[in-house]
Amino acid sequence: MSDYIVSARKYRPDSFETLIGQDNIVQTLKNSIKRGKLAHAYLFCGPRGVGKTTTARLFAKAINCANPTKDMDPCGECESCKSFEEGRSYCIHELDAASNNGVDDIKNLMDQVQIPPQVGKYSVYIIDEVHMLSTAAFNAFLKTLEEPPAHAIFILATTEKHKILPTILSRCQTYDFNRISVPDIVRNLRMIATKENVSIDDESLHVIAQKADGAMRDALTIFDQTVAFCGTDVKYSEVLKNLNVIDYEYSFSLVDAFLAGDYGTALEKFDEILSKGFNALHFVAALSSHLRDLMVAKNGGIDNLLELPDSLKTRYREQADRCPTAFLFDALTTTTQCEAGYKMAVNPRLHIEYSLMKLSFLMKAPSNASVAPKATVPVNASAAVSEVPAKAEPAAVASEAPAKAEPAPAASEVPTKAASEPESASPAPAVSISEAPAPRPRKKVPKSGASLSLNSIQEESEKKVTSSAIREEDDMPDEDAVVEAWKEMPEYCAKQPRLSSTLQNAEYSIAEKDGCKILTFNVDNVAQQTWIRERQLHALEGYLQKKLGSTKFRLDVDVKPTEQKEMAPYTDEEKAKALMKENGEVGNLIKDFGLETK
Repeated sequence: MSDYIVSARKYRPDSFETLIGQDNIVQTLKNSIKRGKLAHAYLFCGPRGVGKTTTARLFAKAINCANPTKDMDPCGECESCKSFEEGRSYCIHELDAASNNGVDDIKNLMDQVQIPPQVGKYSVYIIDEVHMLSTAAFNAFLKTLEEPPAHAIFILATTEKHKILPTILSRCQTYDFNRISVPDIVRNLRMIATKENVSIDDESLHVIAQKADGAMRDALTIFDQTVAFCGTDVKYSEVLKNLNVIDYEYSFSLVDAFLAGDYGTALEKFDEILSKGFNALHFVAALSSHLRDLMVAKNGGIDNLLELPDSLKTRYREQADRCPTAFLFDALTTTTQCEAGYKMAVNPRLHIEYSLMKLSFLMKAPSNASVAPKATVPVNASAAVSEVPAKAEPAAVASEAPAKAEPAPAASEVPTKAASEPESASPAPAVSISEAPAPRPRKKVPKSGASLSLNSIQEESEKKVTSSAIREEDDMPDEDAVVEAWKEMPEYCAKQPRLSSTLQNAEYSIAEKDGCKILTFNVDNVAQQTWIRERQLHALEGYLQKKLGSTKFRLDVDVKPTEQKEMAPYTDEEKAKALMKENGEVGNLIKDFGLETK
């Protein structure tokens, strides 16, 4: 038991070649060593677990190594390398700034800087978590950092670059370490699993890599935890259980339920997930991530954005082919809105369940089936017409068309010759009757219902044209009608309480200008005026025009004029002047006695 070493320490990189995901930084440091152009201070910054301290140690060993390799890696056999590995090196020093962050600690370090190295060319000082130094310690460190002895090199490592003083940053060469990609983490874990004789599939390794969030140290820690839980034969289901990760299968089955419009299955899956102890918000985030991956998989040219094993990529492509792009976009919009509103929801579970039901109806939305197909009728005048206006009552009208009935103006597609043809004439090919100008869709009457004569069609069409067309010569509404219509506005805006209250209490005036009746109402400030004018005024004006039956009406909004109030006297001098202004005798009295008003 005492000989066990965790993977993060056991497989810590011992050469530049074994560093993962930091190729640009490694190449820069190697070139600096080859050319002998070493800076006196370096700053390594980036997320946790990406190799900052490891790189600093390798760099310190390489510049002091007596026999470096062609790739500038430390040999590991010279006295400098051996002393560092055994922890007895006098030329490479490490300081933990988290526990040694005072001025005295930095002063002790400065005293050591003056001592030249006993073995090797440079005295290297690695200060980890340097952002933890106090401001006084930073200031004490400035002068030495700017002009250190020729043999001294400082390597500062931090995860929070923004906390370091700008005067320190300007004296260092800064290297920003990147998060390690999922494929790189998977390759390294696969190599370690092979050395440790651990059997594990690619799906499990991808779950571990994604859980690590770009940190190799975290990935190795999770790997050790998984092996401790599962043994040397690791199963995908056990990894999910151990790491409390939602299985991909739930997301695939949920999308299938959405495509089928089966909201019952979606709700059951959500309940099953909650019963296993998963966080509801994490479930929504996983669903959003799944929809994002489907969007990526649908575009075959950007497969590199899918950080998934090949087996899962195939499943994503298959499901993406069955999903319309509009559905994926609307679904992703719904899930992201659900995430944003989750914390503010009074009933979080209902909030998510409503989103799942909404997703189930995206493929069968009412708007997709609201347009009724156009029906066709024979040109024969006596043929039954299969369409009636949407507002027509379901009453039976059984009268036949007269032999010489004229066609309705709204159904101009029906030739006038058809009205005079006898019933025995062979019917012409069917033509579609276009809808009347009214914006409402037409309803289809069942074949079992009674037919409608062409005269009835003509009368009904004329009514619709008259009611829907904008009349150019309509009359200007009178003032009483405008007032009555305006009084109904608060009720019309009842769903917007603030707007309704504003309109109910607003003062208004009515005037005539350019042949139109104009109602102008006042609000309290410019912000209200701008909001109403940009978002509400057009709809309110359209409602009033429809109510008044006239286009010669306009609605406008203005800001209520502010009353200029005279400032009340405040100081003794102002009060005295006000009293003298109101009463001249008081002024004479003050003047006669030479009194001061201050």
